[in-house]
Amino acid sequence: MRLKKYTDYALRVLIYTASKPENTLSSKKEISDVFDISLNHLAKIVHELQKAGYIETIRGRNGGLRLATAPASINIGAVVRLMEDDFNLFECFSCETDYCVISPVCKLKGITGQALREFLRVFDSYTLADITENNKELQHILGIGYDSPTS
Repeated sequence: MRLKKYTDYALRVLIYTASKPENTLSSKKEISDVFDISLNHLAKIVHELQKAGYIETIRGRNGGLRLATAPASINIGAVVRLMEDDFNLFECFSCETDYCVISPVCKLKGITGQALREFLRVFDSYTLADITENNKELQHILGIGYDSPTS
């Protein structure tokens, strides 16, 4: 299974904002520069994350973005499902485009469906807090400098 860059970038935005000190704002430009993501693309991702309630944006001169909720309440599986628009691994997963002649009796669809459920179950077992528990290392590699202890 391969996830889209869109999903990868959304997870990077969440990791970056979770690595910042609590209530510290990040700018889209800052995140764009760190991960070398186009600002245009990043704006769409941030908008999607904001609509879902993961990111809060503050307008104005001193504005920016930050997590809207605690990292422990952001489930990675839910984020993956939000950002991915198509989990149809084969044609037969979609009623509209299933033209396979063996589809009514094929066992592969069931096996593939099980594999997909297991794939997503692993993501469901983690939160943003789990994948950012190495906050100091993330801050160092991302160039986030601050002296207070992490939460």
